[in-house]
Amino acid sequence: MSRNFGIGTRDLASAGRLFLHQSVQQKALSFSSVDALSDRWAQFAAYAKEQGIGRMERITPELVQSYGRELAEKVQSKQISASYAQNLVSSVNTVMHFTPKQWESVSPTRECGIAERSLVRDTPVLTEREPLSVALQALRENGNYRGAAVAELAREFGLRSKEAALLNAHSALKEAQSKGFISVLNGTKGGRHREVPITSEKQLEVLKNASKAQEDARAVMPSDKNWAQYRNELQHVREVLKENGFAGLHDLRSAYAASRYEQLTGQSAPINNDGVIVDRAMDLTARDTITKELGHGRIDVVAAYIGGR
Repeated sequence: MSRNFGIGTRDLASAGRLFLHQSVQQKALSFSSVDALSDRWAQFAAYAKEQGIGRMERITPELVQSYGRELAEKVQSKQISASYAQNLVSSVNTVMHFTPKQWESVSPTRECGIAERSLVRDTPVLTEREPLSVALQALRENGNYRGAAVAELAREFGLRSKEAALLNAHSALKEAQSKGFISVLNGTKGGRHREVPITSEKQLEVLKNASKAQEDARAVMPSDKNWAQYRNELQHVREVLKENGFAGLHDLRSAYAASRYEQLTGQSAPINNDGVIVDRAMDLTARDTITKELGHGRIDVVAAYIGGR
């Protein structure tokens, strides 16, 4: 009897990925969505195997709820964010809906107890570069030059960790020097390509560091790794950042956003200014610019980086 609904593989993680690729052919998903969903499904597949479940036919809502409750505990202990935990559970629902099984979606909040995600940042953003310099030095002393490059790219260009890891720093440096911006093409959310302007010498310095760390690879991350493998290696970077006052790599995107807000308006970001907005028209223009530079589609998302209006 075939397993995983006859998709053509006995491996649970691979089976989910194949169902997602089928959905692209059916135009139910885009190629850009498949990578993220596959990565999140693979994490659930690993959990399922630990519970003795190795085939999709045996996956039940109860198993997913148990997985979600473990994620809820990680959110409580601040190991992962509520939004990421919710996305992990939602990705399982997505994959299971593409199988022949009649699937009843599991609610990340109601059934798993994962906290509601907050769309407005309520803690100040650490924009000073000294704590990051200490973290970068620690990473480089440990030989983790690529990880240091990912962190610097997140801080100075507002890149997501995947975008920074997949960036060809050699090409980006040449583009920055000749055109005054870098193009962010790989690893973007929703396939949204964008340009990030060069507004400081520090950015050129960071690109030179990243180019040096990249060596002869095609991107900042090693050529012999895929994103799922390299993402696990970035855990060391996150730990070093936490030791120096940052919640993680995403905090560096917030630092970019807050610094860019100050560049554009001449005022501190609301989250670092007791919520005060000096000029609301200028604030709105700055949010629109930052939205585009961070690769988001909606201006209200910027509140998660610099505070609300």
